[in-house]
Amino acid sequence: MSAQIVTFTRVLMVAFTTLFPLVNPIGCAPIFLSLTRHYPQPVQGVLSSKIATYSFAILAVSLLFGTPILNFFGISIVVIQIAGGLVLGATGWNLLNAKDGSSSESQGSATLDDALEHAFFPLTLPITVGPGCIAVSVVLGAHLRHEGGPGLFGGVPRLFIAALMGMFLLCVLVKICYGKADRLVRRLGRTGTSILMRLSAFILFAIGVQILWNGLSAGVPQILSTVAGH
Repeated sequence: MSAQIVTFTRVLMVAFTTLFPLVNPIGCAPIFLSLTRHYPQPVQGVLSSKIATYSFAILAVSLLFGTPILNFFGISIVVIQIAGGLVLGATGWNLLNAKDGSSSESQGSATLDDALEHAFFPLTLPITVGPGCIAVSVVLGAHLRHEGGPGLFGGVPRLFIAALMGMFLLCVLVKICYGKADRLVRRLGRTGTSILMRLSAFILFAIGVQILWNGLSAGVPQILSTVAGH
């Protein structure tokens, strides 16, 4: 029994710690605030809950069914990385070049319906949960199936439950960080917030370029080998 608990805890911690630097809820909080500062604080709170829910759904589906879904549509992890890197890099570039205060011009006309239209894209995908998270979740699911042996979910459903719990805890942290982003702004002040948002936007852009580079590094040799084979 104790060995099962140790294994359960290990899988939970692996899922949490592996995805934490990719999701980066603390670092993405200023990005979230930059994109939603024209909404009232209660609307931002609803958005943070929606984003956390959507993030968990994406991670869970990627973990449980990622490989079969990608195989069904004939999409490789490399393509996910290239497409996601382009979108993430473009989002970071736009934020990096946005004028200070430009996102608060429509404060009076912002509504909850308007906010919810952007809850999934781009606030959840690719800003919070990007192609890197999807790739890691798919690989983790494949590893758990291999470790558990044959059968549905590798014959050991508790391993997947442990990974899902780690993902759930990470998404709770996303909700907390995004929901409290306005307090961070008040502590930093206008200048400090502007600096932090610019740095966060640059990091977001750099992450997008890195994901794109990873996809190209794996994809270009495949293309060249295919061409050489013909």
